[in-house]
Amino acid sequence: MMKQVKSKFSGRILILFLGMILSIGAFAQSNVKGQVKDASGEPIIGASVLVNGTSNGTMTDLDGNFVVNVRPGTMLTISYIGYLRQQVAAVDGMVVILKEDQAQQMNEVVVIGYGVAKKSDLTGSVLAMKPDAKNKGVVVNAQDMMQGKMAGVNIVSKDGTPGGGATIRIRGGSSLNASNDPLIVIDGVAIDNNGVKGLSNLLSIVNPQDIESFNILKDASATAIYGSRGSNGVIIITTKKGRKGLQISYNGSTTISTKKKLIDVLSADQYREFITKLYGVGSDAYKALGTANTNWQEEIYRTAVSHDHNLTIGGQVGDWLPYRISGGYTGQQGILKTSSFDRFTTALNLSPSLLNKHLNINLNLKGLYAKSRYADAAAVGAAVYMDPTQSVYDNTSPNAFGGYFQWKTSSNYNNPTWGPYEFNNIATRNPVSILDLKNDIAHSREFIGSADLDYQVHGFEDLRLHATLGSDIAFGQQDTQISPYSPQAVYYGSYGWETILKRNFQFSSYAQYFHDFKDRNKNHFDIMAGYEWQHYWRTQKNSYWGIYPDGDPTLDSNGQSMVGQLRNVTNYRYATENYLVSFFGRANWSMKDGRYLLTATVRNDGSSRFREHWALFPSLAFGWRLKDEKMLSKVDWLSDLKLRLGWGKTGQQDGIGDYNYFAIYKNSRGIGSYYPLTGDGSVVRPVAYDPNLKWETTTTTNIGLDWGIIRQRLTGSFDWYYRKTTDLLNTAYVPAGSNFANKVTSNIGSMKNIGFEAQIHWLAVSAKDWNWTLDYNFTYNHNEITDLSGGSDPDYYVPTGDGAGGGTGNKVQAHTVGHAASSFYVYQQVYDANGRPIDGAVVDRNGDGQITPADKYFYKSPAAPVRMGLASRVEYKNWDFGASLRASFGNYVYNNVEAGMSNVSRAAVWLSSGFMSNRTPLAIADNWQTDELPAKLSDRWVHNASYLKCDNITLGYSFSDLFRCSSWNGISGRIYGTASNIFTITKYKGLDPEVENGIDNNAFPRAFSFILGLSLNF
Repeated sequence: MMKQVKSKFSGRILILFLGMILSIGAFAQSNVKGQVKDASGEPIIGASVLVNGTSNGTMTDLDGNFVVNVRPGTMLTISYIGYLRQQVAAVDGMVVILKEDQAQQMNEVVVIGYGVAKKSDLTGSVLAMKPDAKNKGVVVNAQDMMQGKMAGVNIVSKDGTPGGGATIRIRGGSSLNASNDPLIVIDGVAIDNNGVKGLSNLLSIVNPQDIESFNILKDASATAIYGSRGSNGVIIITTKKGRKGLQISYNGSTTISTKKKLIDVLSADQYREFITKLYGVGSDAYKALGTANTNWQEEIYRTAVSHDHNLTIGGQVGDWLPYRISGGYTGQQGILKTSSFDRFTTALNLSPSLLNKHLNINLNLKGLYAKSRYADAAAVGAAVYMDPTQSVYDNTSPNAFGGYFQWKTSSNYNNPTWGPYEFNNIATRNPVSILDLKNDIAHSREFIGSADLDYQVHGFEDLRLHATLGSDIAFGQQDTQISPYSPQAVYYGSYGWETILKRNFQFSSYAQYFHDFKDRNKNHFDIMAGYEWQHYWRTQKNSYWGIYPDGDPTLDSNGQSMVGQLRNVTNYRYATENYLVSFFGRANWSMKDGRYLLTATVRNDGSSRFREHWALFPSLAFGWRLKDEKMLSKVDWLSDLKLRLGWGKTGQQDGIGDYNYFAIYKNSRGIGSYYPLTGDGSVVRPVAYDPNLKWETTTTTNIGLDWGIIRQRLTGSFDWYYRKTTDLLNTAYVPAGSNFANKVTSNIGSMKNIGFEAQIHWLAVSAKDWNWTLDYNFTYNHNEITDLSGGSDPDYYVPTGDGAGGGTGNKVQAHTVGHAASSFYVYQQVYDANGRPIDGAVVDRNGDGQITPADKYFYKSPAAPVRMGLASRVEYKNWDFGASLRASFGNYVYNNVEAGMSNVSRAAVWLSSGFMSNRTPLAIADNWQTDELPAKLSDRWVHNASYLKCDNITLGYSFSDLFRCSSWNGISGRIYGTASNIFTITKYKGLDPEVENGIDNNAFPRAFSFILGLSLNF
C-alpha cells in the first residue's frame, strides 16, 4: 500500500511539473509581426505564412504584412506562387525577401501583338525583358535600359547630346533607303518614326520609371501580325499599372558627367615650335602666332550636373478600380557647354474591372513637356583645328566679333578698325563663340493616350471582344537666334523658327475565341480576327530672317535704307498624311497538353502610300516541346527543351514619303528659281514619281531552341535566321526626259541577312544570404546586297557616306552586290618596306597606268558582324553589386579627323587666305605633303574599331522598416552609386569606336558619369 501511495504521489508531482513547463511555454508565445517582399522591394500580397508542423498560419495583407502568434524562434514556411519557398525563424519585425523560382519562368505571360501568351507556348522568336532596377546607369530614355542586354538587338546612341536619340537595329537592317527602325508599340499605340522639334528620341514620352516590360518580336512568325511595318522587328513597351494597397514611391538621382578623352593635337608650345620650323622666324605664319596657351577642347567642355526625380502614387479605389499616377522631372546638362535637356512627364493608369470581372478596362494617359537647348556641334571640330596660340577673346578690338578672337581676311589682317561682319569665312571659327553666340532652343509637347476594353462574354466565356482607341499628338517649335557677331551667322545674323505638329489616331478591334477540349489529346485552340484603322497626319512650318548689312544698297518702299532691318530668307509650309487600314488574324493550336504548338497569322494591309493599296503578309510557326516526350521526360537534369520553326513575310513602307506614286507639283524655292514675268514669280514644278511603287517585302525563316537545365537554374535560347528582302525601296537613275528628275524612288534590288543568336541566363548561386546571376547574349549577323540595279552590270554601285577626308561631297562608302550595305569603297594605300604609308601613293588595282575611281575597292563594313553583352549581379543580404559590359567585333570606322589633318605641307597649314590650323602628332610624324583626293579616300583611314565597353558598375544597399512604429510599417528603399561609361578597350585611336554610321567626324562625345541615387517606398 505504501508503495502504491508513493507511486501515485510521484506521478502527480511529475504531471504538475510538466504542466507548469507547458504553461510557461504558452505564456512565452506572442504576436510576431513581419513583412514579405520580392527582390525589388515590392510587398507580396497573399503570401502563405505557415507554422511548421501545424496547419496554423495566415496570409500577408495588402502591404505584405502578417502577424502570427508563436514563440520567437519558431520555424515558419513562407511561400507564394512563382517564388522559392523559404523556411525562417520567427522574429518580431522580420522582413522576408522571396526569390523568384526559375522553374516558374516558363509560365510567365508575355505580351505579343494583339494579345498575350505564356512563355512556354511561344512559337516565334520573342524576347521578354524587365528593366534592371538595380543597375540602370544613366537612363534618360527607354532605349538606355535595353542597350547590350538582348541578343539580336543593337542600340547605338547617336552621340552625347542630352536627351538625344539612338539607332535601334533588330537583326540588322533590311532596307537601303527606307527606314530600318523597328516598329514601337507603347501600351497598344503604334508610334510612327517621325519625331517633332526637340524630341529626336521617339521614346522620350515614356518615363523609364513607368516601364513594366519590354517585349521584342524578332522573326516574321512573331511580327507578321503587324504586316507592312514588321520587317525591322517590333518593340512592345508595357507600362506599370495600379494594384491593391496604397503605394507611394520616390526615385531620384544626381549625376555628375565629364569628358573621357580628347583628340591628341599639338599644344600651344608644340605648335609654335612646329610653325617656326616649317616657316621660319619672321614669316607671315610666324607673325600670326598668338601669345596665349589655349586648349580649345578644354574650353568647350564642362563638368555637367544632372538630376532626375520621379514620384508615384498607386492603389485601388474600392475593390474594382486600381490606379497609378506618376510624375517625373529630368534635368540633364551636356558636357558640351550650352547644351541641356529638361523634361517633365506625367502618366495616369486606370484599370477597373466591371461586370463581375468580365469587363476589363485599361486606360493609359501620358503627357510630356520638354525644353532642349542645342549646342552647335561645329564647335567640336573647330576646337580640334583651332590654333592653340590664340586666346579665346580678342582684347585689342573688343567691339569686333562680339569680343571673341576670329581670323580676318589676309588683305586686312592688321586693320585695327575691323568691322563686326567682316571675318574670314573659310577659316576655322572660334569654337567658344560658336557656342556662346547661338541660342537654339526647342519646346516640345506630346500626349499619348490609349483605352483598352476587353469583354469576356457572359454565358459564353470562351469568347473575348477587345477594342483599343489610341492617339499620339505632339507639337514642337525650335527657335534659333544667331548673333550678327557669330561666325555661324547667315545674312549677318539670323533669327528663325520651325514647328512640327503631328496628330496620329488609331482604332483596332478583335474577337478571340479560345477553348480547351477535354479529350485524350488535351487540345487547346484559340482563334483571333480583327480590324485596324490608322491615320498619320503631319505639318511643318518654318520661317528664317536675316539682317541687312552695312553697305547694302537696298531701299524700302519709302526710299529709306534697309541696313539693320530684318529680311525674310526662307518661308516654308508643308503638310502630309497617310492611312493604313488592315484586317488581321491569328490561330493557335496546342496539342497533347502543349507538347505540339502550331501558330498561323495573316494580315492584309491597305496603305495610301501605294497605288496597289493591298498586300498580304502571312506567317506559320511550329513548336515542339521535346522535354515532354517519353525519352526525355525522365531526364532529371533537363528541365526544358523546345524546338521552334517559323516562316513568314513582312513589309516595309516607312521612310519614303507619302506621295511617291502619283504626279504632284511643288513651288520652287530659293534664289534663281523665280520667273518674274507674272505674279510673284514663283514656279510650280512636277516631282518625280513611280506609279508602280510598292512595299519592300522581307521573308524570314527562323529555327530556334529554348532550353533549361538543373531546374531552370541555367536557361537560354538559340536562334538561326535567314532574311531575304526583295523589291528594295531604292534610288533609280533614269534617262533625262523620261521623268521629272534624273532619279526616282523605285522597287529595285534585294538584300539578305543571315544570323545566329544566343541568350543565356544562369542563376550561379542561390543560398540563404547569397544570390548571383549572370546574363549573356551573343549575336552574329551577316548582311549582303544580292541585287541592286536590276540588271547584270557587276560594277554598278551607289555612293554613300558624305563628308569624308574633310571635303564636302567626298563619299567613302557605297552599296554594291556581294557586300554589306554602306561598305567602305576606298583606294588601297601603298606602304614602304618599314610599313609606313607612302605620301599620296595608292595602288593601281586595274593596272591601266593611272589612278582613277576605277581603282577603288570594297574594304570592310561599319556594321559589326559579332556583338555580345554580359551582365552580372551579386546580392549579399541587403547589399547588391552589378556590372554590365558590351563587346563589338569586326566593326570598322573611317577616321575623318586624322584624314582631314594629314597634310602638313607649308601650303596646307598656313593658308594663303590668312589663317592656320592645328595638327595631330601622328600627322607631324608622317609628314605628308599632299592633299590629293585618292590619299584622303584610302583604306589607311579605315580602322578596326572593335571594342569592349563597361557600361555600368553599381553598388547598392537596400533597407526597410526605417522610422517604423506601431501604427506604420516605416520606409523601405535603396541607396546606390553607379559609374557609367567607365572604360573602353579598343585599338581605335579616335575619341570613341562606337560610331553610328561608320564615319568619325567630331561627334558630340559620350560622357563618363557617376550617379548617386535613392529609392523610397512609403
